[in-house]
Amino acid sequence: MTHQPAIEKRKPRADAIRNRERVLEAAKAVFSQGGPEASLEAVARHAGVGIGTLYRHFPTREALYEAVYRREVEQLAELAKHLVETEIAPIEALRSWLRAGVEFIATKKGMAAALAMAAHGSSELVAYSLDRLTRAVGKLLQRAAAAGEIRADIDPEDLLRALVGMCYAHDGTGWQPKVLRLVDVFIDGLRQRPDKRHDQQARDAD
Repeated sequence: MTHQPAIEKRKPRADAIRNRERVLEAAKAVFSQGGPEASLEAVARHAGVGIGTLYRHFPTREALYEAVYRREVEQLAELAKHLVETEIAPIEALRSWLRAGVEFIATKKGMAAALAMAAHGSSELVAYSLDRLTRAVGKLLQRAAAAGEIRADIDPEDLLRALVGMCYAHDGTGWQPKVLRLVDVFIDGLRQRPDKRHDQQARDAD
């Protein structure tokens, strides 16, 4: 008899956790699309929960924005860690991470529009995300440079700025495929190339 209440209490907690994750996943999908449909009501419908359930977990739009944002940052950091530890070619690991970064920025752009917040949000949140993402992509850059697949003079923060710039330079529907093509061009530009002048000098010496 004394154990039954504890068992009954655990189930709502598990349900609450699942509902929270469903809301976060739904928010990511809805906010990525942006536009007038990117509302909290749309998020609740997409998650299959009532609007009251959403507000119990996230009392304000800002709270949902920050939760989604932080979750996306952590997932990108974990993805970088996973890619570093896999056998995938270092330059392809970097490409995969940058493509995931485009999806992250799409969500951020949608949230900025949907929630009518400043593009940069709070300074603390920006500092947190910049630190996590810079360290994450830095590991991928180091691995690719050590393998001789890309130039060794690429700064992680500069790379992030370039990615953000590519995403924000495009707007309207269908912008993501365009940016993903640019990511491929960008990756090609990072590749380590032989010094043609050095090769020519070597041939002249022969």
